[in-house]
Amino acid sequence: MPKRLYWRAAIILLFPVIFLQLIISVVIIKRHFEGVTEQMTRTVASQIELIATTVEKTEIETAFSLSKSLNMELLEIGTTDQKVLNRRRFYDVSGIVVIRELYDLKWVQNVDLLDDDYVTVTLKLAEMDFQLRFERARVSASNPHQLIVNMVVFGAFFTLIAFVYLRNQLRPITRLASAAEAFGRGQTVPYTASGAIEVKAAGNAFLEMRNRIERHIEQRTMILSGVSHDLRTPLTRLKLGISMLEIDDKEPLERDLEEMNLMLDEFLTFAKAQDNEKSNFELLSVSSIIESIESDYRRSGAKLDIVDNKNSGTYLMRPSLIRRALDNIIGNALRYGTLANLKVIIDEDHINFIVEDDGPGIPAEMLSEALKPFSRLDPARNQDKGMGVGLGLPIASDIAQAHGGSLKLLKSKKYGGLRAEFRIAAKRQLT
Repeated sequence: MPKRLYWRAAIILLFPVIFLQLIISVVIIKRHFEGVTEQMTRTVASQIELIATTVEKTEIETAFSLSKSLNMELLEIGTTDQKVLNRRRFYDVSGIVVIRELYDLKWVQNVDLLDDDYVTVTLKLAEMDFQLRFERARVSASNPHQLIVNMVVFGAFFTLIAFVYLRNQLRPITRLASAAEAFGRGQTVPYTASGAIEVKAAGNAFLEMRNRIERHIEQRTMILSGVSHDLRTPLTRLKLGISMLEIDDKEPLERDLEEMNLMLDEFLTFAKAQDNEKSNFELLSVSSIIESIESDYRRSGAKLDIVDNKNSGTYLMRPSLIRRALDNIIGNALRYGTLANLKVIIDEDHINFIVEDDGPGIPAEMLSEALKPFSRLDPARNQDKGMGVGLGLPIASDIAQAHGGSLKLLKSKKYGGLRAEFRIAAKRQLT
């Protein structure tokens, strides 16, 4: 079966129509046209029999007159030993019945039906060969194909109307799927439930679900912002109090305060990374993002190698989030390795940012753990390399999902460290 609902519904629509037309065609040809042709051919066969018996009585002149009175043309062609095969057109279904019925007469040697208007019958009479010619309309119904042609034409016409109606009925489902897909990528597109009762019910359920998720995200962000604000006040008082201590006593406490501030900042960043505001999406070129990253890391003196990729075209992205995700991934690579390599691969559906480093990497059994919030992989990543609370890669993963993609961690075969594949959907316009 096709993958799309539209074509599945089209098959359900077309199959009974075509099957019904085939059945009717077979029944009409078999029962009606065949029966009519048999009856008409037998009538002509009795007339041929009358002419043949007249010729065999050596009354040839009488036979010629009789054939003329029966609107037939009788010609004497002498004696021939040449065997002529019956001839008819391949689509002449009624011709099969005509040949079969005429061959019941012992004098018939050949029946020629290649002429659409006339039938030519070869007869063996009194040791001589004769040709009998008469109109085709006398042995078969005129224009027997008209019923089938009309059935096919009108069947196709009404099927086309049904296709248009079917497309209109499926459009609300397509709109619902597009709205759901866009919401999964972080876009809130305008959508109003419409269509049949069942489709409208599904659309209303989706709208209620989307509203609940947006309210939940908004409430969570407000709560986290409030907690952050409330915690910064006592942290500030602690910082002032610690500043009055002796240098040897205050240094470890200041490091603890700095780490607490970092945890608060990254936790808020992790929460806001999942915010699904449509207005944040912009049409950007991949090359502009790569150039910006290359410029910033060159100024900082970091060893970042960027594969020369000529990427053209603009895509729908949230620039601040994409930049934050790539900074987290590249920063993670430079923190635990001596170099980072960035390359971009664009296919029909996705944009792939691939970052590799020469660090210690992450064991295969802990790759999934590295994408969980606040996960610190001390055996694989030395904390002395820099401060972190285990939110860099989870934030990047959430940003990828908000863009209809994913973040995959692998072992780098080229450098021996970690290979991070940051993939987002290659969308060129709003849904």
